[in-house]
Amino acid sequence: MTALQQNLTVLLPELILVVAGMVLLLAGAMQKNDRAMRTLSFLAGVAMGVAAYFVVMPLTGETRAFGGAFTADSFARFAKILILLGSSMTIVLSQGLFERENIARFEFPVLVIFATVGMLLMVSASSFLALYMGLELHSLAFYVLAAFNRESARSSEAGLKYFVLSALSSGILLYGISLIYGFTGTTGFAQVASVVKESGAPIGLIFGLVFLIAGLAFKVAAVPFHMWTPDVYEGSPTPITAFFSMAPKVAAMALFLRAVIVPFPHAVHEWQQVIITASVLSMILGSVAAIGQANIKRLMAYSTIGHMGYTLLGLAANSMAGVEGVLIYLTIYVVTNAGIFACILAMKRNGQMVETISDLSGLARTQPRLALAFAIFLFSLAGVPPLAGFFGKFYVFLAAIEAHLIWPAVIGVLASVIGCYYYLRIVKVMYFDEPAPAFDRDLGISLGATMAGASIFSVFFIVGAAPLLALAEYSAKALVP
Repeated sequence: MTALQQNLTVLLPELILVVAGMVLLLAGAMQKNDRAMRTLSFLAGVAMGVAAYFVVMPLTGETRAFGGAFTADSFARFAKILILLGSSMTIVLSQGLFERENIARFEFPVLVIFATVGMLLMVSASSFLALYMGLELHSLAFYVLAAFNRESARSSEAGLKYFVLSALSSGILLYGISLIYGFTGTTGFAQVASVVKESGAPIGLIFGLVFLIAGLAFKVAAVPFHMWTPDVYEGSPTPITAFFSMAPKVAAMALFLRAVIVPFPHAVHEWQQVIITASVLSMILGSVAAIGQANIKRLMAYSTIGHMGYTLLGLAANSMAGVEGVLIYLTIYVVTNAGIFACILAMKRNGQMVETISDLSGLARTQPRLALAFAIFLFSLAGVPPLAGFFGKFYVFLAAIEAHLIWPAVIGVLASVIGCYYYLRIVKVMYFDEPAPAFDRDLGISLGATMAGASIFSVFFIVGAAPLLALAEYSAKALVP
């Protein structure tokens, strides 16, 4: 196989999506009717399915491209499938909503495709330059998506806040990369690891590592770089909020794992304490700050902050069990969030979306099936056994304990218990409060199917978990041999 063929093979899924995005952009520009978004969304879903096929087609082995800047291994394949699943679910959940709110534009599926390309590049990056390129490609699309509803002041505000703060974090990240390059003379992950092993970690390199972690912490909404999350989640259109909570979190966390564990295995003590601190603060803030929220989307923003804290605990463990726990957690998190945002999208009266928790009052008496699905997802996010969310937290905490991170694990358990309050409060509102006016009953096939599939996954995860556990263990070995 020639070098060119090898490069194209590694990046074939990304190239498929790039070509599909450009074709759909041209097709959308030439469409003369208002149903272009629905057609292009279907074609975007097909393109993602094709890309997913070429992601999993080489089931084993590790391949590198462009001088080792990009890597296709089992870890990257696992993360890419989750990203494509999250992006596809975003397109499914958006069907009908944008048309009802008169913001259906063909650019939406195109932006989702290009954001997905950036995320796929992120999880394959084995060089700090490749990391930055994928990160910025994904961010550029999200700047536009956050402000997609141009008629809404809240959406424009969300887009501006995300742009300004993300630009700041990108500058911090780039400064960290420049310091790492200055003290090691290379940007490749493997080469940086060799230099650190031979020469140790000077103070300048440690500063670069801290700046790198700070920039990546923004992307996963970890404390203290979480400030953009509640406003962007609340202001963005709900399908885009769902997108923010699924695929980008998988991509950013997978990138976090690779960019810290692979280049700095011999500087664990330098970065582990920073990760533990961010993890503990995220778990605590995500559990406490959500208690007083009245808007369901802001509550989900703080929930996301807390859940990213749990996944960072798996990273802090710096072990194969920790990486395996993170992959299991992310899988459960993506599916559960797809289900709960399908429920949130069903919160509409007379064709208008409502977002306050009080609007759910007495839902069990007006729409019992919707209330049941909502309750299943809330219990799963709370980590109540035997639902799927319990096992995500179990494997992360177990990895932390095996790595002797006892106090962070104890704090995580306590934060999880506190977090149960605001999840159970919503269940109490749905099942015990006086009924509010009923929601519209025309859920549509996409929302109904998403709720049903995610509910089955959450309830019966314990029965069919073995294949996922085995796949996560196999994928983790690519990162931590």
